[in-house]
Amino acid sequence: MIDRRSFLGGSAAASLAAFSPCLPAWARNGSRGLAPTIPTEWGPDIALMIENSPFTVGGRTGEAITINGTLPAPLLRMREGDRIHLAVTNKLEEDTSIHWHGFLIPFDMDGVPGLSFPGIRPGQTFHYEFTLRQSGTFWYHSHSGLQEQAGHYGPVIIDPATPDPVQYDREHVMVLSDWAFMSPERIFTQLKQEGGHFNRNNLTLFGLFNRDHNPAQDMSLEERVMWKKMTMDPTDISDVTGAIYTYLVNGHGPQENWTVLFVPGERVRLRFINASAMTVFNVRIPGLPMTVVNADGENVRPVTVGEFQVSVAETYDVIVQPTHANAYTVVAEAVDRSGMGRATLAPRMGMAAAVPPLRPRPLLTMADMGMGGMGSMGGMDHGSMGGMNHGSSSGMSSMSGMNRRKMRNPENAPPDVKVGVGVDMIAPMPKDRTGEPGLGLKNVGHRVLTYRDLVSLKPNKDQRQPSRYVEIHLTGNMERFMWSFDGQKFSSGVEPFRFALDERVRVTLVNDTMMQHPIHLHGHFMELVNGHPGNYPLKHTLNILPGSKLSFNLTADNPGDWAFHCHLLYHMHAGMFNVVTVRPLTRRRRG
Repeated sequence: MIDRRSFLGGSAAASLAAFSPCLPAWARNGSRGLAPTIPTEWGPDIALMIENSPFTVGGRTGEAITINGTLPAPLLRMREGDRIHLAVTNKLEEDTSIHWHGFLIPFDMDGVPGLSFPGIRPGQTFHYEFTLRQSGTFWYHSHSGLQEQAGHYGPVIIDPATPDPVQYDREHVMVLSDWAFMSPERIFTQLKQEGGHFNRNNLTLFGLFNRDHNPAQDMSLEERVMWKKMTMDPTDISDVTGAIYTYLVNGHGPQENWTVLFVPGERVRLRFINASAMTVFNVRIPGLPMTVVNADGENVRPVTVGEFQVSVAETYDVIVQPTHANAYTVVAEAVDRSGMGRATLAPRMGMAAAVPPLRPRPLLTMADMGMGGMGSMGGMDHGSMGGMNHGSSSGMSSMSGMNRRKMRNPENAPPDVKVGVGVDMIAPMPKDRTGEPGLGLKNVGHRVLTYRDLVSLKPNKDQRQPSRYVEIHLTGNMERFMWSFDGQKFSSGVEPFRFALDERVRVTLVNDTMMQHPIHLHGHFMELVNGHPGNYPLKHTLNILPGSKLSFNLTADNPGDWAFHCHLLYHMHAGMFNVVTVRPLTRRRRG
């Protein structure tokens, strides 16, 4: 027997196949499902099938990994407190898995092959079953190989069991991602062979004399020579760029104009999920302020901004309230400005607003080198380097000598960092940059969200002071594309990070590299230490800017072995991964 929902879903798919040549551009795609809705599966019993399917974007068709035939995978709609059963069938020719990103569930349901379960073999069905202990915007994705990059990801909404403190009239999910027709394995091979392979905008000495670009980003010849001596490139913002990526919103490229609707005067909730493999996005809606109300599934005190940066694996919910029957462009610009995802918010289908051009590319600065608050090389804070004479070659020579040696001399590494070929830099003066808006967003003419703006709507449950302090360094060799924690690439012999059950720990992450890293801890939320004690925001993913440090409090209250890794897919694959082990010292009391 076929239930009504399955029948209607099949009928819609058949209708789409029959009439797709007649559909407007925003509705034509390799995935099933008509805009402005996403195919949705409702809990508590859900069946998911993972398989290969054709996927079309930008006039080209490739092969994607889909779930129930769609990219992104279907929206899963659940309710807090429900016991959920998900039957996941693998129709691929390789093992697969699903990790429930940000879920507070038993570790054997977490979906990490080799750590929490064996994986799902071809032709096999695995049954996930757990009780939902939270509500908010989340997502799910593969934790097998490089399958995320091929389309294996989808959104989740868990509705609260009690009235939602966020009032809204309409909502839309906005899944941001990056798509490449090049295979993920080949991308990774290219990165290993040449770390800057996809950076097609490297600065050159010739560029010094080219005034066609933004003069505010000019560097002197001396400064460019210094960068060259350090074998670093100030344009190395993203490892994989728009040179091969198409940036998607709900599986649609920028030319397809994915459109979501509103009625003027409504409060519209937009749930942004960064499900990309490697791309940090800057999100804005020109002409329409956004009020951030939720971060990583947790409610925060409302803060109104003109733009926010969402790193890989993070989620942000915003409220917008358009009062006029105008169309608005939703811009998801890649952090390196090599391309953008684009959608439209409109009162009716077929409308479009002006699409702003890509802004000038940002450049890495002295702060991104871990040189504290020195600003950019071209316009640095001249008072921040201990009286150095920046107007003379001797000042620059001193900076490129003494400080460069500090950054690149393994003898300056902290005692817990294993030095070697995998560590090419130690930040000499990393600082807390939670009050900064993100790379390239300091002078954009409107307010940009910072981590320091985030305040938990409810007081933190655990108000204890930490009983232990742990420091973890994010390390790497950019040229060789080697990434690690404390200089140690993950392997079976690497010692895990160990915590006792219910232990309260202050963890400080120090980014010794010039790349930002979104660090994700499975099975727990991290209390971001950002100047709001008692109401620290809870995050499952924390973006650590280059050359910076960031601290969080952790209550290790979920026993098991949990993945802890950079959520840049190729960084994790290259070694920036470890295990957090939570073990009880004594048997926990019931009740």
